[in-house]
Amino acid sequence: MLRFVSLMSLVLIAVAPLSASDDDTDSRDLREDPRVADAVAAWETWVEYQLGVSRVPAASIGVVHDQELLTARGFGLANPDTGRPATPETIYSICSISKLFTSVAFMQLRDQGLARLDSPVSDYLDWFTLQDAHPNDEAITVRRLLSHSSGLPRESDYPYWSDPDFVFPTHDEIVQQLSTQATLYPSSRYFQYSNLGLTLVGEIVAEVSGKDYHERVQAEILDPLGMVDTFTDIPAAEWGERMALGHSALQRDGTRRRLPLFQTHGIAPAAGFASTVPDLALFASWQFRLLGSDTEEILRSSTLREMQRVQWMDPDWETTRGLGFGTWKSDDHIFVGHSGGCPGYYSQFLLEPKHKLGVIVLTSAIGSPVTFYAEKAADLIVPAIEAATDSPDDIPDRDPGLDRYVGVYDSAWGQTAILRWKDGLGVLDLATRNPKKSLFELEKVGEHTFRRVRKDDESLGEEFFFEVDESGKVTRFLQHSNWETKIR
Repeated sequence: MLRFVSLMSLVLIAVAPLSASDDDTDSRDLREDPRVADAVAAWETWVEYQLGVSRVPAASIGVVHDQELLTARGFGLANPDTGRPATPETIYSICSISKLFTSVAFMQLRDQGLARLDSPVSDYLDWFTLQDAHPNDEAITVRRLLSHSSGLPRESDYPYWSDPDFVFPTHDEIVQQLSTQATLYPSSRYFQYSNLGLTLVGEIVAEVSGKDYHERVQAEILDPLGMVDTFTDIPAAEWGERMALGHSALQRDGTRRRLPLFQTHGIAPAAGFASTVPDLALFASWQFRLLGSDTEEILRSSTLREMQRVQWMDPDWETTRGLGFGTWKSDDHIFVGHSGGCPGYYSQFLLEPKHKLGVIVLTSAIGSPVTFYAEKAADLIVPAIEAATDSPDDIPDRDPGLDRYVGVYDSAWGQTAILRWKDGLGVLDLATRNPKKSLFELEKVGEHTFRRVRKDDESLGEEFFFEVDESGKVTRFLQHSNWETKIR
């Protein structure tokens, strides 16, 4: 049984262009802009704390802007038994993010004139013998599979999400069991997320292309994008080595159980892939590259836009889907992407296309709120991107002497981060659920003395006094007559 392993250890890789494009000057400028760097650092510090208090054994995160990987970090231990640290290159199951690759593979065939979105599934799969409990409604088409509006049940009729063994069915078992299953709803009536549906899309890709599904995706998507560390099924030989070990949801006693290695077999098109932060960053940058052009690379640019537009809205006028992609609005942001949840792993691949921001969160634990973490990255980083883009020369005048105060401070009440922010310092309560709202500025008013800048009228609030030892090292700060000690 795993007990909490500190996430204070981390690994950082140097950021670099994701492509050799000659059009990435603006991206390089943004990567180097201190406003963007500060926002990225604030999110990293906050999400590291959140992962720690959630007892997530290992996580790898990344932020992409257009063709640049702004940051990539690894936290915790990929293998707690051997002490192997998580790095940006650590492999995780990405589960339902697999659906994006399957959807791209089908739309590629559509672009080539080999398949149609509105053709019935039975036109492609002669073994599609699932009982239609609503025969007088619309046919079950590929479009409905891709938007999860087909009315199909969620799963092939096997208990593969059940522990302790998580035994997934083979292709032959899925085909055999299909005739015993029936539609749950009429086609085009409601949203019903369906792993069975996207599994069938993968089967159609194989049938239409005349190639094995895995070979087709490898040759037509992964290889062209240089995604050398993405696998269409779990790389068993890497489990516990380059691949993080998976863990259960958090239990009542604050521990997580180790979960066994699994293979998704016939469900692979819906849930079988494994990948890394740098590889998913390549996948994100390809999409930003394509969305910003009128060309063709893997897909037509118009096809990717079509996939990321809302193609389905539930009767509640809240649940929306694209073709393969999740599409949703949160506060002021429009997001597309997909989350993933498999035995031992939760993940999120999120894009904010308007500002060409991509966020990747991969974890080795069930139940970690990866979408929440990724959305909060956009809250912090998008305003910084806008500021850097709108006013590229308005760089904050930075006093390097303030760097000594930056760090994480601890008390019995929680932890606080002192960050570089604008032309001075910022303060962030790491337990907050809303880091953008909670972060506030400090203004220097004396030696080692600052005051909080109020957000309502920019007047000065309470004093922050930093204690410095004889060597010049900052040891703690005083706020409201109480101390917090610097721990790193």
